[in-house]
Amino acid sequence: MVEQSDIPEPVHEHVEHAHHDGNFRRFAGIYLGVVAMLLAISSLGGSHATKEMLSANIHASDTYAFAQAKYLRATVYQLSADQLEFELNHLPGLGDDGKTKAAERIKHYRDNAARYESDPASGEGRQQLLAKAKEWEKARDHAEERDPNFEFAQALFQIAIVLGSVSIVAASPPLLVLSAVLAACATALTVNGYFLLVPLPVFG
Repeated sequence: MVEQSDIPEPVHEHVEHAHHDGNFRRFAGIYLGVVAMLLAISSLGGSHATKEMLSANIHASDTYAFAQAKYLRATVYQLSADQLEFELNHLPGLGDDGKTKAAERIKHYRDNAARYESDPASGEGRQQLLAKAKEWEKARDHAEERDPNFEFAQALFQIAIVLGSVSIVAASPPLLVLSAVLAACATALTVNGYFLLVPLPVFG
């Protein structure tokens, strides 16, 4: 049986070095798997933020268009009431029955105009629709603030994976450390993307 002391020193150092490299590569491989998982989570968050931003923007545009239609309808009713009221006041030959019917139509037009302007019961008056549109705009802006976090995080995760892969080939711990630093920054951006703890500065 060969004792460890009988192994030539260069061979002994080579065995230890190979063992060290094997442990390093094993650790780096596990690390890259974790980074790939975090990249998937970040990509999922970015996709969700983009969809939320587009959906909220569509809802806001549609609601503003609906509010504009309500305004136009209210204006038509208001003008019709004004026209009928003018004719009522300048047609002295109109009988009592005609005046009563004209007054009823005027009230009907004005009531409709008021309902198109504000209808808390249905929530579809112009004022209520404008309020809803502003809420959709807030949701869109919130998603828009979250989205860059995920974009930057995904880029950093991808760079971290590349550096980690190179560190395995080159057996370079410093490269793996640099990769880990980038992955940590990307993880912080991902968390910020989900919870928006710190809004990113707007460039451009």
